[in-house]
Amino acid sequence: MHPQGIHNCFPHSRRLDTPMCLLIFAHRVADGYPLVLAANRDEFYNRPTAPAQFWPDHPELLAGRDLEQGGTWMGVTRGGRFAAITNYRDPARTAPAPRSRGELPLGFLTGNNTPAAYMAQLRTDAGHYAGFNLLLGDAGELWYFTNSGRGADQEPTCLEPGIYGLSNDQLDTPWPKVDAGKRKLQAVLDSASPPDHDALGQVVGDRQQASPRALARQGLEGEMDQLLSAQFIVTGLYGTRSTTSLWLDARGGVDWREVSFNDRGELNGTQQVAFRLSD
Repeated sequence: MHPQGIHNCFPHSRRLDTPMCLLIFAHRVADGYPLVLAANRDEFYNRPTAPAQFWPDHPELLAGRDLEQGGTWMGVTRGGRFAAITNYRDPARTAPAPRSRGELPLGFLTGNNTPAAYMAQLRTDAGHYAGFNLLLGDAGELWYFTNSGRGADQEPTCLEPGIYGLSNDQLDTPWPKVDAGKRKLQAVLDSASPPDHDALGQVVGDRQQASPRALARQGLEGEMDQLLSAQFIVTGLYGTRSTTSLWLDARGGVDWREVSFNDRGELNGTQQVAFRLSD
């Protein structure tokens, strides 16, 4: 498919949120590191965003910023709150929703509700947003909720310890790029302590598209499915804008790196921050 075909699948692309599209993370698996994560943010290159930084209006919050709608796709706070969101890709639902999905992680990150309370409140408002997968919590617990697909009528889930993958379907849907990322993260955890940003970047860094046969096993058989099957996407109009690696350690340390890319998939910036959680 020519890259221009992406606009045919997302006709309202200037108003649709296109948040982060691949997260591979270990929750309370690695000894001394309750959260280890590697993630790609995929969206249209012409959508204005700011790289990760502590926000002037929310100085406790480290996150990238969507300059069009004001929300974020992923962030962490000095108090240890974490949240991230992916969109739920459904070609049948392309019309803009009343509210921006970027509000959802931002609301938790800048609020005081517990993860359970925030998720319970969100359930009543979930229909105001286009399809999403929301992950949030802290070093002690992580919660997952979706308003789409098979889990649209389910309760939010508090995750057990494990290695998970999340893209544009539900948590741990075995898309080739998700399964590959989980295997690679397990290998990183088996071989490196403390974690390493370069190694985590490679967990989500494969630019090779999946084979048609592997995609067909998951019911993914269209040209768009093929184009978006790589972990790291480059099309000229839409692709991987940044890769973020992050870990929280048991002593209250946070280490974050965001690497940004241009529309040719070339490195064009790095933001790295390490800090201690506040009491």
